[in-house]
Amino acid sequence: MTASSTARSTTGPGRNAHHAHDDHEGEERLPPARFAYDARTWREVAHLLLNLLEGILGFVYVSLWLYAGAALSVTVIGLPLLAAGLMGSRALGRMERGRARRLLDVRIDEPSPLSRHPRSEGFFPWLWTALKDPVAWRATLYAFIRLPWGVLTFALTLVGLLVAWPVLGHLARWLTNVDRAMVRGLLSPSSELERRVAELESDRGVVVDTAAADLRRIERDLHDGAQARLVALAMGLGLAKEKVLEDPEAAAKMVDEAHGEVKLALQELRDLARGIHPAVLTDRGLDAALSSVAARCTVPVSVSVDLTTRPAAAIEGIAYFTVSELLQNISKHSRARTAEVEVWRRNDRVLIQVTDDGCGGASTASGTGLAGLAERLDSVDGLLVVDSPVGGPTVVTAELPWRDR
Repeated sequence: MTASSTARSTTGPGRNAHHAHDDHEGEERLPPARFAYDARTWREVAHLLLNLLEGILGFVYVSLWLYAGAALSVTVIGLPLLAAGLMGSRALGRMERGRARRLLDVRIDEPSPLSRHPRSEGFFPWLWTALKDPVAWRATLYAFIRLPWGVLTFALTLVGLLVAWPVLGHLARWLTNVDRAMVRGLLSPSSELERRVAELESDRGVVVDTAAADLRRIERDLHDGAQARLVALAMGLGLAKEKVLEDPEAAAKMVDEAHGEVKLALQELRDLARGIHPAVLTDRGLDAALSSVAARCTVPVSVSVDLTTRPAAAIEGIAYFTVSELLQNISKHSRARTAEVEVWRRNDRVLIQVTDDGCGGASTASGTGLAGLAERLDSVDGLLVVDSPVGGPTVVTAELPWRDR
């Protein structure tokens, strides 16, 4: 009995000590303390607190130039002062779009710049353009009405930080949603028309660059190819003319060589003309022209063109050169065994799909010919989509707008 009691008494404290040690370790493993709100909420709170400073600066700036410019508009310096103030409002709007982008995750496209009307055109055209700029006037209105809103958001956010901590996240989200609506409504581009104008200006630059590159290519091909052969042909015929009486056999041989040069020069001119605009495309349409391109490809190509009518000549030409360049890429890089070309119309779009069973890995992001082709299609409201996983197959889909012939 005594031994047993002693054993029990010895074992009991050991177990208690072990549990105490476990409890101590459990206390040491508590998770670290952290703020309850995430980073987005704190960015929203920072935006709301900065509204007061932004509102004061914007209101003071707009009040100074607007009232002074309006009062002096009957004098020489009034209208230029208004124009300069509006340009400053544009800069304020740009800063506010940046602040909203960083703190509120609001992505707003930048409005078209006033560089479309440079000062080199004259002072009065620039002045009139600046005075009627809707982007600047909306930015002015935005800066003018922000002071009372900044006071309200600063006060409510401060109260939320100090007193209403549990509802701070909901309060910040509600207030910043109003801010997001203001930014989208007053600081976005004027309209869909202005965005369209900006896109067309960019597309015009791509078209001009493409046309200049094509012209340089044609000039280079003429200079290095057909022109050089024709110069050699003229020299050969001149030498043959001199030898026709002295050495008729040598003259005949030179004329025969000149005849071969004529054939080569004609072939190069045909290839060059095909690269500009092939005659078969003009005479017989897209189906026959694409079949001709497919016949020259090193890979067997099946062509299917399902168009009841012919599109406009410009769209037809772009479709032809798109397929031609894609088939050239297949010949050079794909290591494919077969390829397929399909062309059809869906509503007001022409769709082109070129498929091959090659090695894949094609992409428009690598700065290759596909990137240039995508830019060329984009310049006419087209689209190029490349699906080319490593190992293949590759499917390239192009879209072009349909325009009646």
